[in-house]
Amino acid sequence: MNEFALIRKYFQRPPRRVRLGVGDDCALLTLVPGEELAISTDMLVAGRHFFSDVGADALGWKSLAVNLSDLAAMGAAPRAFTLALALPAVDEAWLAAFSRGLFDCAERYDCELIGGDTTRGPLTISITVLGACPSGGAVRRSGARAGDDVWVSGTLGGAAFALSRLRDGRATSRDAARDALERPTPRVALGIALRGIASAMIDLSDGLVGDLAPVLEASQVGATLFVNQLPMPDVVAAEAEARRLAFALGGGDDYELCFTAPASARAAALAAGANANVAVTRIGAIDREIGLRFVDADGSSFRFQNGFAPKSFDHFA
Repeated sequence: MNEFALIRKYFQRPPRRVRLGVGDDCALLTLVPGEELAISTDMLVAGRHFFSDVGADALGWKSLAVNLSDLAAMGAAPRAFTLALALPAVDEAWLAAFSRGLFDCAERYDCELIGGDTTRGPLTISITVLGACPSGGAVRRSGARAGDDVWVSGTLGGAAFALSRLRDGRATSRDAARDALERPTPRVALGIALRGIASAMIDLSDGLVGDLAPVLEASQVGATLFVNQLPMPDVVAAEAEARRLAFALGGGDDYELCFTAPASARAAALAAGANANVAVTRIGAIDREIGLRFVDADGSSFRFQNGFAPKSFDHFA
């Protein structure tokens, strides 16, 4: 099977909202007046972002889902995506499962594959996703202001917990934590619902502490996090304190949304979560003082045990 036959068999579908999709030198899109185009690219590399033996169906889903999470963080609605795929060899059973998971996610979030590239090489998946939001309506990282609340969607640490079990060889069956790792849910509906409510937003791919930092830097503010209010799945909450906080504060792959909003918008933030069918939790406040601080239930400075310091995933550390 050559490159073009592979594309036709597993990835070419009739175009819907685009003028021209897979199969030519470029896709052709008609942009709607009054809309801005949001574009993001993510790369997934075997052995770095996923285990080489992960199910191809789950990998297809996650490859697109992590990109859709970037659109959600801007409040953008998915429109289309491109796929660049490096394969060690043509494995038709793997391709059938991968493309099934990919298109399951694409159809769930109404996002159309419009082109890309394939080549031979170490298994690598690169997706560029395109979304739309009203002109001037995108939620950026730079809008947080002193006095704003800090919120997160869903729960934190489940994916990192599942990853730790896989590394230890202890995960043998599917459960909610492993689904959080391998089939994350991009919060697209919530991101759209938060337009005009959130002052700043980011998705949590590398961990809360690390991903909140660019928001604070772009907004030139600091933050205080309420450690006792961090939402965690039961399996994470049952862990010893150091592991529990490592998963919740530094664990990656959650793909939840972290956003800031004025205190006056608390009811609106809760309503946005309810409308998107996902819980949102207020976990902190934005400060004028630069830096990140942690407090306990009584407002006193939180003391991490045994020299523990929360940190997030760093690709080059």
